[in-house]
Amino acid sequence: MSRLTSTFQALRQDGRKALIPFITAGDPEPGFTVPVMHAMVEAGADIIELGVPFSDPMADGPVIQKASERALVHHMSLRKTLDLVAEFRRTDQATPIVLMGYLNPVECMGYQAFADRAKTAGVDGVLTVDMPPEEAGEFVPMLHQAGIDPIFLLAPNSSDARVRQMAALGRGYLYYVSLKGVTGASHLDLGEVETRIAHIKSLTDLPVGVGFGVKNAEIAAAIGRFADAVVVGSALVEKIAAAQDRPEQARKDIVDLLAAMRRALDA
Repeated sequence: MSRLTSTFQALRQDGRKALIPFITAGDPEPGFTVPVMHAMVEAGADIIELGVPFSDPMADGPVIQKASERALVHHMSLRKTLDLVAEFRRTDQATPIVLMGYLNPVECMGYQAFADRAKTAGVDGVLTVDMPPEEAGEFVPMLHQAGIDPIFLLAPNSSDARVRQMAALGRGYLYYVSLKGVTGASHLDLGEVETRIAHIKSLTDLPVGVGFGVKNAEIAAAIGRFADAVVVGSALVEKIAAAQDRPEQARKDIVDLLAAMRRALDA
């Protein structure tokens, strides 16, 4: 059983929902990432999504685009991101880590080489934003062989057939994009999201997480009433951007927001 599966099983037994923060590896500089990952776990994170910096993050809005730019200034790469995961694993063997990014760096490394390195580093899941299930036939079996869960993005307009296809290929959880647009967009219609999540959950037994547009504890709690996991990214990355020259302040602001979300989800 993967760390992701066991985490969701434990949460379900406790009647709790997963809180999944996203940050970009190496933002605002590489030395910030591992300490803040530990701080996020202490604040109540159950799973961490770690973004791999990429120069053309087409699914991301300006907030996370700039996070990639800040990390790339420090020459962050896929290899260095895996090094940060390995560093995190030296003192945390329990918290699942999901790499989230784009296919180009993985293709440059090579599918098999990536799967091997990710397994050694301690990666639990991989979400490749620009890899549709129709093109995942070579990569997914390598991830399965390495014990890494492939995670797919569901859009608001994904057909039932596509939901079933991604559920059949995916493991760990499915990531539902709560609105049409890029990360950090607004105008989240919670009623529409709830209806859609109920339908998706009628098609699969995989846990379903909701991301894009989660800005505060109130929205997190509202989503937690019908989804298995809440993913928060841009709201945290904005904290880093606002205090990028004051790492202790950035870390405190992130911890404060996540702790508030944790309390709201558990209330």
